[in-house]
Amino acid sequence: MKTVIITGGTVEDAFALDYLKQQDFDYLIAADSGIHFFARCGIRPDEVLGDFDSADPDRLRPFSGDPHIRFHKYRPEKDAVDTELALQLAMERGSTEIHILGGTGTRLDHVLGCVRLLGLAMERGIPCFLADAHNRIRLIHKKTVLKKEQQYGTYVSLIPLTTQVTGVTLTGFKYPLTGHTLGGFSSLAVSNEIVEEEGVIELQDGILVLAESMD
Repeated sequence: MKTVIITGGTVEDAFALDYLKQQDFDYLIAADSGIHFFARCGIRPDEVLGDFDSADPDRLRPFSGDPHIRFHKYRPEKDAVDTELALQLAMERGSTEIHILGGTGTRLDHVLGCVRLLGLAMERGIPCFLADAHNRIRLIHKKTVLKKEQQYGTYVSLIPLTTQVTGVTLTGFKYPLTGHTLGGFSSLAVSNEIVEEEGVIELQDGILVLAESMD
């Protein structure tokens, strides 16, 4: 089951609507003020959750009374942000692929937190993407192949999430690597480009943030 979570960061309606159309999701989850997108665009989510501290009650009310929507309300004093709760819910529902929209924006603490949350799905072997109009981000810990014709934008950046990532080999890229260790305070693997039909990323140990960017 392919699931999208719309959460409370920056959501550009035109981009999100096009993304939903292209990806053809099976299940829609609104996290807290992510419900605003569904209200603006006249789309009914399958589930709504959050403490709703940032959701407009007028936009929330029609959904809370809809018998076709599963509704979950939490106390503001909790140990997980709404996006994490939504991600856990998506996995409980049996999602085999998860995309998060609205996980980026002006709150850099939330952005960094959302990037780390991708690891919850990675640990279970579930592909999980954090996307906006300019970037698509995922975590990888094993061989990953990017087809140039399907890449998200122009640039591919690799940033170590763990202290170090060993055995990094890049083929099909403008700037290749062979058995390299990424770690410490370095921007070596930022802003690479795929120059062949496929860009292949291999590593021995560790976790990388893989960011594909439009500009």
